[in-house]
Amino acid sequence: MTETRPPQADQTVSLADHLPAGARCLAVLSGKGGVGKSVVASLLAVALARRGHRVGILDADLTGPSIPTMFGLHRIPADEGDCIAPARTPRLGIRVMSLNLLMDREDDPVIWRGPLISKTVEQFVTDVDWDSVEYLLLDLPPGTSDVPLTVMQRLPLGGVVIVYSPQDLVGMIVRKAIRMAAVLQTPVVGLVENMSYLICPHCGQRIDLFGAGEASRAAGTSGLRVLARLPLDPELSRLCDRGEIESYERNPFDALVDVILGALGPRG
Repeated sequence: MTETRPPQADQTVSLADHLPAGARCLAVLSGKGGVGKSVVASLLAVALARRGHRVGILDADLTGPSIPTMFGLHRIPADEGDCIAPARTPRLGIRVMSLNLLMDREDDPVIWRGPLISKTVEQFVTDVDWDSVEYLLLDLPPGTSDVPLTVMQRLPLGGVVIVYSPQDLVGMIVRKAIRMAAVLQTPVVGLVENMSYLICPHCGQRIDLFGAGEASRAAGTSGLRVLARLPLDPELSRLCDRGEIESYERNPFDALVDVILGALGPRG
């Protein structure tokens, strides 16, 4: 069967020229919604910032923006001449740009068609002052359509992290995301299995709620590394709801920063 390839991107605007010199981009992608992709993106950003890196998060999931809530951000970024200043997280100073920071009401829906959403994501690169950010993380919407395509074609991605949950039905969706990255010649830094298990608070036994999962087997057959298997953790859920994800002390990515940066390709 002939492989379906995306149309060529319009190269009239070089998005890379609007980023700080030497900045490296890492996208977080999932084949479907509801797998905790935004939580993973936030934990990755926190781990990098704890190492002393200057980090930014571009919340490209415009119709389901949850990044500001997890960091306790609600203010509208201020204009700085021709640019918008991203919000800064309270503890680590992570720069965050999200459409929800520009909305009059946080619970207003974004009822836009795909091309307008993609254009807005581009403007979050060209019209936002990312200052001296060393690592820009992009929280992509689920699936393999407009915004992931725009980001992979137009930004100098060093790689993507693919997030999934362990249900068998996710296996095919994970493979789609992996194949999309391959078609667009974007390296996959690794995979993260979220909601992988639960630790019983009474006896300490590990409970695999969804079984081993076809997605994990798909990762193995593709030769990709599973960076982490994250449990369902009530403490993390509480901190996210309170906007205090920066306070989470069991961040599994704290110990994986060197591995992730080592697998991240150079800018461009």
